[in-house]
Amino acid sequence: MIDLRNVRSLSDFQRNTKSHIRRLKESGNPEILTVNGQAEIVVQDAGSYQELLDALEQAETLAGIRRGLDQANRGEGRPTRQAIEEIAARAGINLHE
Repeated sequence: MIDLRNVRSLSDFQRNTKSHIRRLKESGNPEILTVNGQAEIVVQDAGSYQELLDALEQAETLAGIRRGLDQANRGEGRPTRQAIEEIAARAGINLHE
């Protein structure tokens, strides 16, 4: 959700960059910058952006696990040993030496 208190004009950001950066670091909240009254870009401090990326990666991982569990519950897929043997065969690795 966009916090309307964090909407600023690009020209204000350019004129007062240091104060914007200080506020971004202190709050951890992004700012929406406008051009001609229209939202154009979002800026945020690097630490908060990394947290966002980490949360996204975790959500994607959990979604993948859920898909796998759903497939297993439907009886789809194949046994692990069979999958490993197929991967090894494609890679030219002999597992039975």
